[in-house]
Amino acid sequence: MKKVAIVGLGLIGGSLALALKGFEDYEVVGVARRQATVDYALSHGVGDTATLDAVGALREADVTFLCMDPDQIVDYLSEHRGDFKPGSLVTDVCGIKGAIMEASKVLPPQVDFIGSHPMAGTEFSGIEHAETGMFRGAHYIMTLRESSTPEHADLLERMAKHMGFRDVVRTTPEEHDAIIAYTSQMMHIIAVSVCDDESLFTCKGFEGSSFRGCTRVAALDVDLWTQLFSHNAPALLRCLDTFIGHLQAYRETLADGDRGKLSEKLAWSADRKRQMDLPGPDLLQ
Repeated sequence: MKKVAIVGLGLIGGSLALALKGFEDYEVVGVARRQATVDYALSHGVGDTATLDAVGALREADVTFLCMDPDQIVDYLSEHRGDFKPGSLVTDVCGIKGAIMEASKVLPPQVDFIGSHPMAGTEFSGIEHAETGMFRGAHYIMTLRESSTPEHADLLERMAKHMGFRDVVRTTPEEHDAIIAYTSQMMHIIAVSVCDDESLFTCKGFEGSSFRGCTRVAALDVDLWTQLFSHNAPALLRCLDTFIGHLQAYRETLADGDRGKLSEKLAWSADRKRQMDLPGPDLLQ
C-alpha cells in the first residue's frame, strides 16, 4: 500500500486521519510527539496506525500532511528537508500561505509541495475533538508552485473529495492571504474585541444567538492566532482599516439622528448580505 503521513494529530490532523481512512490504496499513518497521543489514535481508530518515529514515517510516505502551527511548519520543513521520500508530495493545513510557500523552498527539487488550507474547524483543540465529518461541505483551498505536478494536484483533489469537501479552490498565496484576512482573521479580531468590553460579565442572561455567534471563536488558541495574525499582518491591517472606516460611518450616521439615512444605509448593507447568500459563485471563487 501507499502511505499518507499525518504529522501532528490535533483537531485538524486527527480529523484528516479519520476522514482519509479508506482512500484508494493508501495507509494512513499518524505521527505524533507524545506517546499518549499515539495511544489515543491507536485505541480510537484515528488513522490506520500511529507512531512517534517521524523520520521513519516521512521516508516511507508518498504524501505528507503537516498539521502544525505556522512557525512549527516553517521549522519542520527546514529540519526534515532531507527526510521526505523522493517523488513524494508534501502539503500543509495552515491558515496562511505566503510564509509557508516561501518556507517550502528549502525542499529538494525531487520533493513536491502544494499549499493547502481546509476551511473547517471548531473552537476546540486536541485529538479528542477530531471528527470524521469535520470537512463535509467545506472549501479546500490549494496554492500550487510552478513546479507542482498535475498528478499531485489531482491526487489532492481526489483526497478532498473523499473527505467530503464541497469543492477545491485553486488560488495564489497572495490572494489566499488577502481574502482570509477578511473572511477569517478579521472575524476573530472582532470576536475578541467584543469580549474586551468592560460590560462583558454583566450581560449573562441577556445573550442572544447573535452575541453567541459573534463571540464563538473568541476563546481561541492564543499562540496559534498570534502567529497567524503576525505572518499576515499587512493584509490584516488593510482589512481592519477598511472595517474601522465602515464602523465610523455607521457611528456618524447614528449620531446625526437621521432615521431615513440610517434606514437607507442598513438596507444597503442587508441587501449585500442577501445577495451573497443567493446560489452562485462563492466569495472564495
